[in-house]
Amino acid sequence: MNKKAALHNLGCKVNAYEMEAMRRLLVEAGYEIVPFAPGADVYVINTCTVTNIADRKSRQMLHKAKKMNPRAVVVAAGCYSQTSREAVEADPCVDIVLGNNRKGELVEALELYQAAGASGGVYSRITEIEKENACESLQVEETSERTRASLKVQDGCNQFCSYCIIPYARGRIRSREAEDVCREVETLTGNGCREIVLTGIHLSSYGKDHGSSLQELICRVHEIEGVKRIRLGSLEPGIITREFARAMGSLEKLCPHFHLSLQSGCDATLKRMNRHYTTEEYREKCLLLREIFYEPALTTDVIVGFPGETEEEFGQTAAFLEEIGLYETHIFKYSRRKGTRAASMPDQVPESIKNERSAFLIRLGEKNRAAFEEKHLGREAEVLFEEKISLDGKEYYTGYTKEYIKGALPANQDYTNQCQRGVLGKKIGEHLYLLENH
Repeated sequence: MNKKAALHNLGCKVNAYEMEAMRRLLVEAGYEIVPFAPGADVYVINTCTVTNIADRKSRQMLHKAKKMNPRAVVVAAGCYSQTSREAVEADPCVDIVLGNNRKGELVEALELYQAAGASGGVYSRITEIEKENACESLQVEETSERTRASLKVQDGCNQFCSYCIIPYARGRIRSREAEDVCREVETLTGNGCREIVLTGIHLSSYGKDHGSSLQELICRVHEIEGVKRIRLGSLEPGIITREFARAMGSLEKLCPHFHLSLQSGCDATLKRMNRHYTTEEYREKCLLLREIFYEPALTTDVIVGFPGETEEEFGQTAAFLEEIGLYETHIFKYSRRKGTRAASMPDQVPESIKNERSAFLIRLGEKNRAAFEEKHLGREAEVLFEEKISLDGKEYYTGYTKEYIKGALPANQDYTNQCQRGVLGKKIGEHLYLLENH
């Protein structure tokens, strides 16, 4: 009987890609992939460490896995394992520890651990990530979503924002060769994938380590026949030059959906964060994208309660977000990370104030989102359908426009993985709009 493996992913799209790659390795080795529930022989948890909450969730999932089957092999992989090696290796619930750039060794680790038996102790493979100079060789042939695939093209970060632990978890910037990326895209599209999402830990730095650029890569992927859409992961504002925006605007397959990391709408706070732009520069990038693209979806991340953030500074952030009117704003409460400069900064903001500020910006974000969606109602759009859902006793196929607005059609036929054009009409659920006259 094949051994059963269950997987659980925490964190970003890069982690999600790496989990899909580990799933593929297990399947090729003869494992049966089962739900993350009691009964598996192996549990793989791809951990995250971006916040204290992510650390806690990682520990909770490791403990949950061992509780579901005390005899199972529990694998802790990824960022939390990389930055908290001693704690993870000492955790009695963990049998195998794999750091970043070592996830491709999963099957080998399982074989070595099982061969050693109970006397072998914890199997651990953690290297000094800051000395790694090549992207780990992982491949995905198809994804569980099938319609859309997040494709990791870059790893690591050299920015060292004062609040961020990720450079210590992921190392310095490393990019995949364009030929390698394009081969994987061809495989994915050959297996039915229609939309490619290019992702990385610091996507804007793609190619800087080998004399290329993200713009060049996007153009290469655009030439691949099977690609229907290209969507980009998080970008730094500095990459949005007029040359870049014009080049992107000339690509029919590129989705007009840009996630530009902001973090604060206050220049003094941005300086303490070690972010390399001002609010005026960020505003200029938004205006440039809106000049080149028709009503593009601009989204961002914002941290509230950064050390030293006064009421006045927070007010500047709120006013800035209201002014630029982004489609989506992901709000995060500042999380103190040991080893970062911000952890030792004075004037740490109390949790109660972080909660108040977070709630305020979430409400503002919903207002801005509704305003953006209102602009697109009554306009023709193309929806790439992904799944069937039930809503109010009726069944619909749902998917996304290029701007990532969620559209729906009654399930009178199978629309899975198909593109349909029509007018975005009435709202039939939260942020769900009926595609009419398709």
